[in-house]
Amino acid sequence: MGRARGRDAENPRVRLDHGGLAEIAPSEFTSGFELIVDGTPQSHVDLDDPTHLHFEYIVRMGAVIDQLGSTASAPLSAVHLGAGALTLPRYIAATRPGSRQQVIEWEAPLVELVREHLPLPRGAAIRIRIGDAREGLHRLPPALRGNCDLVVSDVFSGAQTPAHLTSVELYREIGELLAPAGVLLVNVADGPGLAFARRQVATVSSVFADVAVLADTQVLKGRRFGNLVVAASASPLPADWLPRVLAAGPHPAKIARGEEVAAFARGAAIVTDADAVASPRPDANLFLR
Repeated sequence: MGRARGRDAENPRVRLDHGGLAEIAPSEFTSGFELIVDGTPQSHVDLDDPTHLHFEYIVRMGAVIDQLGSTASAPLSAVHLGAGALTLPRYIAATRPGSRQQVIEWEAPLVELVREHLPLPRGAAIRIRIGDAREGLHRLPPALRGNCDLVVSDVFSGAQTPAHLTSVELYREIGELLAPAGVLLVNVADGPGLAFARRQVATVSSVFADVAVLADTQVLKGRRFGNLVVAASASPLPADWLPRVLAAGPHPAKIARGEEVAAFARGAAIVTDADAVASPRPDANLFLR
């Protein structure tokens, strides 16, 4: 998440199907633009430099993605459930030429807004499919099943992840898409106590053999609202280098592995379709401009 600049009457915007408002505004704090939905900053895009990842949780996802594949520039097969302004698909297209990517996005007006005002780079093999992310998994090309290097789940309706995109049934479906060494990345937003995040980690851990949690230290301790990145795979994650990377630069963070992850999720119930709930709504003051 990030902080957006004040609303300008000239900023392009569109009314979404769910009734909310999406707007593209110049970033107040860095180069590029931010996609803001119902007052919540959801994406940052730098058209001149698609490798510029501004939001902290996206930087962490990018750090994991950089380690996937046989080499740092090897093409990837990726599926994105929700993508906002397509920050990560742009990043992969720039750093992994030849990658083939599928994006499933619920809001057609949002896609049209982004395409018009933040156009995708020429030659990027990014297929955008309109529809519910859960249902869209079943409409993907059959050849992807068991062959995806990466699945990113970053779906928000306004400031919350819909309940049906948090369950063990969903993660099992994603597991069937991934190659044996493929990686799932989930953006989990939660606040003090981390009850939602703990259930998400428990749920993902029930499906995948290796799970890591990347977050700002204060967020991981449940002291403030923020984003946690859950990384998971059926194979060992390429994460031995991450503590050093995450401790440096403008986005210091912590990575929890092994017993730390088990302790984090201990006692948390696995989420099912029958009892799933949407992620908690952040305090309105969090995004004051």
